[in-house]
Amino acid sequence: MTRQTHTSGVNAQRGEIEAELLGQKHILVLTLGALAELETALACNTLQDLTERFSSGQLSATDIIKVLGAGLRGGGLLIEDEEVAAFSHVGGIAALVQVVGDLLVATFSPQQASTQAPLKKAASHPQKASDL
Repeated sequence: MTRQTHTSGVNAQRGEIEAELLGQKHILVLTLGALAELETALACNTLQDLTERFSSGQLSATDIIKVLGAGLRGGGLLIEDEEVAAFSHVGGIAALVQVVGDLLVATFSPQQASTQAPLKKAASHPQKASDL
């Protein structure tokens, strides 16, 4: 595993989170490439399928490994899923599930979508020339 420390801070608008794993702080982010990786690894055909899988609230150990690995790689760490699978964490599995949950919320947060809502509303309800 190549470890990389970050000193620049977290960009929440990009969906980044910071987590301490293996005694070091890391930035995790589910980039578009990371999401595509998860779709393939978890046999989801669409981003909607992936979202539904995660929003069910029932994460498997495989889900946790794949999301952590994809998030760490999205944050710039060169790490294989086999290395992630061997993680032990001070807070146990519950702490790792919390990291995954935080990352998923940062990625799929309604707050992120709400910034697009006015655009979607405007596009779905175009104004008539007489309304201008």
